[in-house]
Amino acid sequence: MLRLGVNIDHVATIRNARGSSYPEPVRAAELALAAGADGITAHLREDRRHISDADIAVLTDLCLKRGKPLNFEMAVTDEMVGIAIGARPHAACLVPERREEVTTEGGLDVVKGANRIADATGRLRTVGARVSLFIEPDPAQIQASADAGAQVVELHTGAYCDAARAGETERAAAILERLKSGAALAASLGLEVHAGHGIDYATVKPIAAIPQIVELNIGHFLIGEAIFVGLPQAILRMRTLMDAARLEAAA
Repeated sequence: MLRLGVNIDHVATIRNARGSSYPEPVRAAELALAAGADGITAHLREDRRHISDADIAVLTDLCLKRGKPLNFEMAVTDEMVGIAIGARPHAACLVPERREEVTTEGGLDVVKGANRIADATGRLRTVGARVSLFIEPDPAQIQASADAGAQVVELHTGAYCDAARAGETERAAAILERLKSGAALAASLGLEVHAGHGIDYATVKPIAAIPQIVELNIGHFLIGEAIFVGLPQAILRMRTLMDAARLEAAA
């Protein structure tokens, strides 16, 4: 079955808005795992705008105790590689990062940054982390990811989700085709294929139906929906839609 990783960054965003100690991201992680999430994702940004170093420590401990993976999203910097090596997460997902961006705006340019990314990948793999590169579904980026030594690629789904929500049917269909062909190429190169960014109830099924994708990472929408229905209920509905899409695709 398709795995669901839940990103709990924006619980920390709410906490940090008041400079308080609550709501605690680790509590959201506990609820997510109890509700059926297969793992937890957290992005420690250079400016620490949401997740903190202390959060990574407690999330690492929680995931070890629960026997579930922690996916540590990080920029390709010496500081972040050092923190990840110390934390030894199950997975490290290298992402592009600019301090002025609101959220991750696109995929990592592995072609342009091949040497730097390959070095970071090699260092992370020495401590047992499964290295994922967050990229666009572009053949050159996918091949460069394999060449850099990554075990996983996470395909950026934000453009598809934005087009689908805007009613741009032709554009959404074209992007979805690129996601499908990109997933097939990545799998043929021996890469495990994940997908994430911008996914909600209305956009999850076409992505979940892509057979090579084995994991979706979803955060902002689930945390937002949890305000109205609670985190367990939001995760349960997402899980139901994912499973239905995969079963329909296999029928």
